[in-house]
Amino acid sequence: MKQMFIFGLGFSAKRIAALLESDGWLVLATGSDGSIAFSDEAAVRAGLAESSHVLSSVPPDRSSGEDPVLAAYGDALKQGWLGYLSSTGVYGDAGGAWVDETAATGTGRRSARAACDARWMDRGARVFRLPGIYGPGRSVLDRVRTGRAHRIDLPGQVFSRVHVEDIASGVIAGMDGPPGAYNLGDDLPASHNIVTEEACRLLGVEPPPLQTMDEAGLSEMARGFYSENRRVANGKAKRVLGWEPRHRTFREGLRSLLPD
Repeated sequence: MKQMFIFGLGFSAKRIAALLESDGWLVLATGSDGSIAFSDEAAVRAGLAESSHVLSSVPPDRSSGEDPVLAAYGDALKQGWLGYLSSTGVYGDAGGAWVDETAATGTGRRSARAACDARWMDRGARVFRLPGIYGPGRSVLDRVRTGRAHRIDLPGQVFSRVHVEDIASGVIAGMDGPPGAYNLGDDLPASHNIVTEEACRLLGVEPPPLQTMDEAGLSEMARGFYSENRRVANGKAKRVLGWEPRHRTFREGLRSLLPD
């Protein structure tokens, strides 16, 4: 039986695991919903020894910036296939311009993520760089319904996003692809305001008013999100992996999340 070991069975990794299991894979995973505790070294090492593929979705440690998986189990990662869920935040601010996998990394606020991304690249991993992730129970539709949606008055600000199911299909496509970095994003980068307005249209409600960041009372983390501006190109994943996002834009993606 084919076996995958996943470090961090979170929102995206659960979808990947489900696709693998539907194809007959055995999946072992750490995380609150996983089968093995990350701290159980004997169990983790035994699972790794039996697995042909390893995927990590664990972010850098917030205090040290180190990669917890590489720090604890780097010596046991001898599998032929390694995967890492990274972030397009490694590219930093591009002033709204397009960036692809050849763009410089490590210049933005995600310096720790960029360093971990580079370490997985050095190990010959397939590094999947992800923009804003959305899906069932985790989208602007939910924020509109609960009154938490904002429209921020920042003309020209744009970013990319990806539906969680398209992350899963991209990683599966990467099972047969060569090592390297792959951007998994949809085909239409757009401003947060436009996406919020589309969600409001679908739900039949009025969009929230335009506000400054101070008026909206945004957290420092949210302000950091708005400090970077870029469009992420997905052409390499299409060319090399034969991947196509099922939800090509936020419009199709949001419609897919509405009740039937």
